[in-house]
Amino acid sequence: MNPPTLEHDHTREAIRDRLALPKTASYLRDWVYGGIDGAVTTFAIVAGVIGANLSPAVILILGFANLLADGFSMAAGNYSATKSEIDEHKRYEEIEERHIRIAPGGEREELRQILDEMGLSGETLDNATTAISSNKEKWIALMLAEEYGLPSVLRSPLQSALGTFIAFAICGFVPLVPFLLGMPDAFLASIIATGIVFALIGSLKSLWSVTAWWISALETLVIGSVAAGVAYYTGQFLKTIVS
Repeated sequence: MNPPTLEHDHTREAIRDRLALPKTASYLRDWVYGGIDGAVTTFAIVAGVIGANLSPAVILILGFANLLADGFSMAAGNYSATKSEIDEHKRYEEIEERHIRIAPGGEREELRQILDEMGLSGETLDNATTAISSNKEKWIALMLAEEYGLPSVLRSPLQSALGTFIAFAICGFVPLVPFLLGMPDAFLASIIATGIVFALIGSLKSLWSVTAWWISALETLVIGSVAAGVAYYTGQFLKTIVS
């Protein structure tokens, strides 16, 4: 039997080199968020217009307007939200720096209790408290993570916004393709194409999780299908009211 495959080597040299690399933030959430929302909102427009029995031209007009307007809106919102995380991090960093300067004894006791909760005790606890508190930068970083639950690596607002917009535009364009090509049964083709997009997003998302790819794909497909169904039947309901 072959030994299990590990994600990285655990030799002394490999560990040293890996830990020496700069820490990078993950933008997976931005791509998944933008991709799912792009496919859902655009297909919701398609389903709503079809449900209301309106012209396919309306689908293209509203669909492309959605790609630009809603895509930009989501990107701007994600930019502001990510920037707020950075501002929050800076605020608590300044608080900890001020507390260490004004009340170092109290902050050292907080550090000691945090390390105690991690399982350190006795002389090891004393030595760890002294070592960490002797480096203010490391001390503040540990307090931000353990006292406030803040991440050590922050995402770039611009990269988050771009990732959201690009994923939104790419995935949101798919439901419109059958209508753009003038296919005879464009709505059915749009349903199939959008379902494939949902499944692909879920499958790719599973590469960064412990969930099986088919479960992740099915989960995303169900979420998108529910949203599309709501839009379609809402369109039909509004059609009965208007007509």
